[in-house]
Order: sequence, then structure tokens, then C-alpha cells
Amino acid sequence: MTEKSQIIHISSGSTFEESVSYSRAVIADGWAFVSGTTGMDYATMTLPDSVEAQCQNTIDNIANALTQAGTSLDHVVRVRYILPNATDFEPCWPILRAAFAIAKPAATMYVAGLIDPRMKIEIEVTARMP
Repeated sequence: MTEKSQIIHISSGSTFEESVSYSRAVIADGWAFVSGTTGMDYATMTLPDSVEAQCQNTIDNIANALTQAGTSLDHVVRVRYILPNATDFEPCWPILRAAFAIAKPAATMYVAGLIDPRMKIEIEVTARMP
């Protein structure tokens, strides 16, 4: 008899999750997969203007999802950054360096359009469960 893995879905309460039918994070087989996350403040449904503020909100949103999953930024093994404007990446480095100082995950940065032209950064991570 094979034991089935439990899959757990975590929501941030974003209206996008309901509209598109996805989860902020999914826990499966000892891993937490966090969907591409932007700098939206889900409590107020506002988006700051600066890339730095959006980056910090994005990290906070990811950290919250990881906490709900039972892990943290310190357990991130893979990160993908998506920015419409490549020159916006460097101003985010201090925030990212602080967020991933312990994990030092494998990383890739893509330049691509995002769903809302006001969005300046989207981040997706994969983390181990401790």
C-alpha cells in the first residue's frame, strides 16, 4: 500500500487567486512552492509607486505565505525575479540581500511584462520544509 502525499493550499486572500484559480503557496512532498508574488498590499489592495517599496511588500507577502506553510525565507532554495524594467533590479538588491542572507538561493532574473503595468517586480520561490 502506498501512502498518498498530502497537498496543502495556502491563500493570501488576493482576488487574483480566486479569479485565476491558483494558490499563493502549495505544500507538497516536503517543499513549499510560492506562486509569483507582487508588491500588492492585500490588506488595503494598494500598490506602492516605487520598485523598492513593491520589492519589500513582495518579500513580506512571500514571508507570510512561508510562515503559514511552516517554513521561512531562510529555507528558500530557488528564487525567480521578474521585472518589466531591468534597471529596476539593482535598487532591490539591498532588500533581497537582507531577505535571503541565510538561504542564498539559486536565482534567475527575467525581464518580462507583468499583468498590471503598475507592477514593477514579481518574485517566485521554492523552499524546503524544515
